[in-house]
Amino acid sequence: MKNVLGFDLGTNSIGWAVVQEKYNESNILIKQILGAGSRIIPMDAAQLGDFAKGNTISQTKDRTQFRGVRRLRERCLLRRERLLRILDIMGFLPQHFSNALTRYGKFKDADEEPKIAWRKDNEGKMHFLFADSFNEMIEEFRSVQPELLKRGMKVPYDWTLYYLRKKALRETVTPFELAWIILNFNQKRGYYQLRGEEEGEADNSKCEEYLAQKVVDVIDTGEKKGKSTWFDIVLENGMVYHCSAEIKPDWIGKTKEFIVTTQFDKDGNPKKDKKGNIKMSFRMPNENDWNLQKKKAEKDIDESGMTVGEYIYNALLHNPKQKIKGKLVRVVERKYYKNELQKILESQKRFIPQLSDSALYEKCIKELYQSNEAYRNSISTRNDFTYLFVDNIIFYQRPLKSKKSLIDNCPYESLTYTKDGEEHKAPVKCIAKSHPLYQEFRLWQFISNLRIYQRQKQVGDKVKLDVDVTDEFLPTDDRREALFDYLNDKTEIKQDVLLKEFFNMKKPKGKDSVYPYRWNYVEDKSYPCNVTRGKILAKLNKAGVSADFLSSNGNEESLWHILYSVEDKGELRKALARFAAKNGLDNAFTEALADIEPYKKEYGAYSAKALKKLLPLMRLGKYWNYDNIATATKARISKIIDGEYDDNIRNRVREKAMFLTSASQFQGLPLWLACYIVYDHHSERADSGRWSSPEDIDKYLSDFKQHSLRNPIVEQVVTETLRTVRDIWKKYGEISEIHVELGREMKNPADKRSKMNRRMLENENANMRAKLLLTEFMNPEFGIENVRSYSPSQQELLRIYEDGAISNAGSEIDDEISDIMNRLSQVDVKKQPTASEVKRYILWLEQNYRSPYTGQIIPLAKLFTPAYEIEHVIPQSRYFDDSFSNKVICEAEVNKLKDRMLGYEFIKQHKGEKVSLSMGGTVEILSPEEYVRHVESQYKNNKAKMRKLLMDDIPDEFINRQLNDSRYISKLIISLLSNIVREEGEEEATSKNVISCNGSITDRLKKDWGINDVWNHIILPRFRRLNELTGTDKFTTSNKEGHEVPDMPLELQKGFNKKRIDHRHHAMDAIVIACTTRDHVNLLNNEAAMSKNNANRIQLSKKLRRYESVEIEKDGIRKQISVAKEFKKPWEGFTADVERTLRDIVVSFKQNLRVINKTTNYYQHFKDGKKVFSPQTKGDSWAIRKPMHTDMPHGEINLRRIKNVSLKEAMKRPKDIAAKELREKILELMALQYNEKKIKLYFDENKDVWSDVNTKKISIHFFTKETKERFFAQRKVIDISFDKKKIQTQVADSAIQKILLNHLSAHDGKAKTAFSPDGIDEMNRNIIELNDGKFHQPIFKVRVYERAEKFAVGQQGSKKKKYVEAAKGTKLFFAIYAEERIDKNTGDIVITRTYDTIPLNVVIDREKRGLSPAPENENGAKPKYVLSPNDLVYVPTEEERKAGKLREPLDKERIYKMVSANKKQAFFIKSEVASTIIDKYEFSASNKQERALSGEMIKEICIPISINRIGEITLR
Repeated sequence: MKNVLGFDLGTNSIGWAVVQEKYNESNILIKQILGAGSRIIPMDAAQLGDFAKGNTISQTKDRTQFRGVRRLRERCLLRRERLLRILDIMGFLPQHFSNALTRYGKFKDADEEPKIAWRKDNEGKMHFLFADSFNEMIEEFRSVQPELLKRGMKVPYDWTLYYLRKKALRETVTPFELAWIILNFNQKRGYYQLRGEEEGEADNSKCEEYLAQKVVDVIDTGEKKGKSTWFDIVLENGMVYHCSAEIKPDWIGKTKEFIVTTQFDKDGNPKKDKKGNIKMSFRMPNENDWNLQKKKAEKDIDESGMTVGEYIYNALLHNPKQKIKGKLVRVVERKYYKNELQKILESQKRFIPQLSDSALYEKCIKELYQSNEAYRNSISTRNDFTYLFVDNIIFYQRPLKSKKSLIDNCPYESLTYTKDGEEHKAPVKCIAKSHPLYQEFRLWQFISNLRIYQRQKQVGDKVKLDVDVTDEFLPTDDRREALFDYLNDKTEIKQDVLLKEFFNMKKPKGKDSVYPYRWNYVEDKSYPCNVTRGKILAKLNKAGVSADFLSSNGNEESLWHILYSVEDKGELRKALARFAAKNGLDNAFTEALADIEPYKKEYGAYSAKALKKLLPLMRLGKYWNYDNIATATKARISKIIDGEYDDNIRNRVREKAMFLTSASQFQGLPLWLACYIVYDHHSERADSGRWSSPEDIDKYLSDFKQHSLRNPIVEQVVTETLRTVRDIWKKYGEISEIHVELGREMKNPADKRSKMNRRMLENENANMRAKLLLTEFMNPEFGIENVRSYSPSQQELLRIYEDGAISNAGSEIDDEISDIMNRLSQVDVKKQPTASEVKRYILWLEQNYRSPYTGQIIPLAKLFTPAYEIEHVIPQSRYFDDSFSNKVICEAEVNKLKDRMLGYEFIKQHKGEKVSLSMGGTVEILSPEEYVRHVESQYKNNKAKMRKLLMDDIPDEFINRQLNDSRYISKLIISLLSNIVREEGEEEATSKNVISCNGSITDRLKKDWGINDVWNHIILPRFRRLNELTGTDKFTTSNKEGHEVPDMPLELQKGFNKKRIDHRHHAMDAIVIACTTRDHVNLLNNEAAMSKNNANRIQLSKKLRRYESVEIEKDGIRKQISVAKEFKKPWEGFTADVERTLRDIVVSFKQNLRVINKTTNYYQHFKDGKKVFSPQTKGDSWAIRKPMHTDMPHGEINLRRIKNVSLKEAMKRPKDIAAKELREKILELMALQYNEKKIKLYFDENKDVWSDVNTKKISIHFFTKETKERFFAQRKVIDISFDKKKIQTQVADSAIQKILLNHLSAHDGKAKTAFSPDGIDEMNRNIIELNDGKFHQPIFKVRVYERAEKFAVGQQGSKKKKYVEAAKGTKLFFAIYAEERIDKNTGDIVITRTYDTIPLNVVIDREKRGLSPAPENENGAKPKYVLSPNDLVYVPTEEERKAGKLREPLDKERIYKMVSANKKQAFFIKSEVASTIIDKYEFSASNKQERALSGEMIKEICIPISINRIGEITLR
């Protein structure tokens, strides 16, 4: 008996099935499905889409970013606390500020942080402390901007800081003012730029520059672009910006900002236009251009000769409207701020004696470093407050923490050490890729694996494709040594460069010509050589240093170590200067190397220790020296040569090294052989083992290092697969074989996933166009015979053309096709594709309308008749390849004549033969020369098909490439699964009991075994329901047997896949995979097509497939032949068993409800003079695992509104009456002791004066905080969405609202022009007029409010004033309460359910206190059930509800999955539903339901059920 486990693994799914094989009492093999299931790992659709597109995904990326921001803030506050402690000791803090501090520089009241420049008096009024300096600044503004001050411009008090920063450079400031300056530098200290961050990847083809220029003219060129006109914008420096706009830009005299891009040719010279002018392109800056803006600001500051503070103050002085933040100085490098503060402190030492007080300095450092005496002593000798403030506190940058633990361990080497008398082993980390050792290793490996192929080679009377001619090009070790010398000084190499420069090959002439040879790597890709050496040599050449310098005294490794490890630009210069001095080099060396691009922090697969043992065996020629081989390796080599027995040298190693008979031959070895010789095994066996019980899997998972795989999605699938195997093993017993198929997106790297995704979209679009054209061709006017628009075979016919669509179809469209196009243009537009689509479609037809074997035109009128057939270039009987690259369309009679021959083989045997066609006429088979010319011209852009058309046999190398799957993830998963089924003595990484399948195999078997029909039965009810919903029969059809099957209308077919709508398809595939034997795999993946297996192919085919006897006539002779048909089913009744199993499956979903968990924080301190880490013991530390709220906080605002109330209510709050005159009159009457009745009488008697007063409806002001309504505001950038309604109903500030409305009115209410960039610029120029003559700061952002339910971020400080809303996907707990009450009508006690969605912040608070997520309800009732997304519930029938007992087994059709919850609502979907058939229609507009399909409200009667990984149900 054996249990076979089948796995179908995808990015977010695990399909599994166990098939048992055992012999009965009659010794007959019985097979049965023991179990099957689908395990789903819920994942956001956007995540899956990104993964498919090749985007790298980290599920912790956002969390890490937010944590980084929090840490930056915490460090800023820590620096502030240290500063405040020092400034307080020095007496530099105002009294009100000092009194608010604790002993350790923290504020006593976090809610009331004082401002150093403002003091609150006893009456609560604020006073600016530095009024004298402010008045000095005002006088300076008055002398420079007299007109603006006269017009009422208010100079902000905050600008005093910039004035003081300027003043402090030369004149005295008070200690309090200096403290304000110092604290400001702590708050904004510049951008610390590491090496290489500003450059990114060097792009020598273009140069981008940030430019701010005044516009001198705007010229209308008269050229049109749709509704827009082209304008020439003439700039002050003579440049011209060519842009399009609907209206003429009002830019003359204004300074505009541009990003100017200059393109360079390959020689580095600027490209020029036809007139000889340098070609430049302009665009407006965006958020990603901050680096260019930074460079511009730094350049302006440097040219001004000022410090940052001076520069900003000077800009404000001459242009008070200038926006500083984000405009004038968005960000500059830290050195500018550091230099400014140093100058200020050095200047103030002349005026403030405390800055030179040694005793005070000693007191300050003692305060900071009370426990660290050693460090305190080391800095006490400096006696310099400038150092203390600048280098020790504000601009101190701690070294980055080591990430060494993230580097992988070497699979071969380890360190042995002794501790407490016991020997231990520690792993050795892998080497950096940029290390010279690794660079040399990679280059030798590249050369060892390099193969040169001749694309076509005449061998006798045959044309061979891709013939290996490596030995002709690299015949000796000397030649390989020369190749190493050539590549060793290069950073990268491409195929064409290698063929041209090293092999001295000439490329044939012609635009699309290619070299007649190729290498075995990707043809158009660059491969790295010795990147480290190449970069250093380029810089050394610039400095005039010989290349020989690198080769002596280990200089290359020493220099690499400096360039790799030093990240600070200043420190790098110092290190290079020391290195230069040591080696007698001048300053040119330091300057050349200082701006070298930093090496990436990437790591190889082996350690330096391992490479030092492997490289001596991989080198050859002058680079090889037997003495460099490790002593232990020499001993092994000696025993291998002599045949001496050694337990540590396995027979496998001796077999592989059999041809090595002398020590001198142990050079130039490939990596795998070097590994066998040095380590007795290859690295793929590093993780090999044998798990004898499910507990071994648990141990592996407990030791598994999180994030050790390169992709978190793949890591999640791998670990969940192992847990699933463990559970299957426990239930069904020992597993004998594992068959596994990995989804394409799982086993491919990011670039391939991206290409596959694009290809799938292209194929989908091609399919849709084909179907639409077929629909059109049904029109009798076209005269096209036998068109069936929904025929899969005819759709495939057109897809063949689409598959290899080439842009150089070239020839003119023949008359017949032009006639068809003309008739297409004359029919009803609604029933036809566009002319451009048809034209493109026809021009791209891969075969150019010709049969590949005869070269004759294929008439469109006959295309869909039996006269033409789809033909496999390599016949299916010889090689299973059903891809489109193996299909062409040709005459039916030619296809019959070709029979089982390959295309080129057929041409050579039947060249020149005339073939009679059933539709009349004859065609002649092309000669080999004509055929080769025809194929090469028609398929030059489809290499795969051209290769197959020119084959006259199937080379083994071609098949091996199909069989090889060396992808990292495939090897990892198969290696891990091999541990479960590995037999004693198996040494390979992949066990013989693990079989790897692919999608094409399972697709073929599903079709032949009738599984596709089973799937149609499974999903048919959903399509029938859609027929009922739509009142049509469009969603079902009849197949050729007359059975009802699912169908989709043409207009809904784009993007639809009926397999993907139900999660159970993963289990269905797993069943097929489990039943797929190694014989199936060998036959279908073409291993049996290899030359050595030809004799077994027919025998294998007859064993697995059904054969049918068919009578044929050939050369006038009739004979019987056996024709292979479908594959035999695994056992009788197989399809019925599969359907029964699938219907019994309950899909299992992986839950992720971990909201918080306890963590241990470690803090660093000194103990006995040593730095130690200790765990935090006070209080609890919690890590929140979900986003608590959305990113952007809002501020709560109190809006003043108007409402109508009675006179009685108005008299209670007379000061709030809206009408001023009415308010004053009522206050006057109330002062005269008038009551409500007398006041009402007064207004009635004076109707002539107060005619508009209605005492029943008096308008009064009220504030929204008085009501239950809550409004929250957020600052938003003004854009064209700000129409009149939005301004009136959403802009919070009335003064800004008035300005916006006035500006909008001036533009006739057109927001598109009023709030375009030019419109906003115009508004800010005219802002005083728009504000009724009053000064107002320029407006770019406004507070926009909304009515909402939000909660405060925290309870202290500013957090309690910041309001947020719950993040998407955080409503994780839906509580169902069940309470007894007495029915008023019957008096019976009934159970009533109530509901509530528990907010995440409530859940977190309760879990911190060790409570369940859901609290008691308002009546004190505890929740009966708590549901979360992906929980399953059972909806009992009316019978079950009445009986109060569930009938077992549960009806799987009544199991639903909870999707989401909101307040009192809960939404569900059938548990097996993976996606809707029609979006927002099949179930509801939100693709989820509150009611079951049978009509019951699910939340009212549901019972939660638990499902384990393998789909077993238990009631909760």
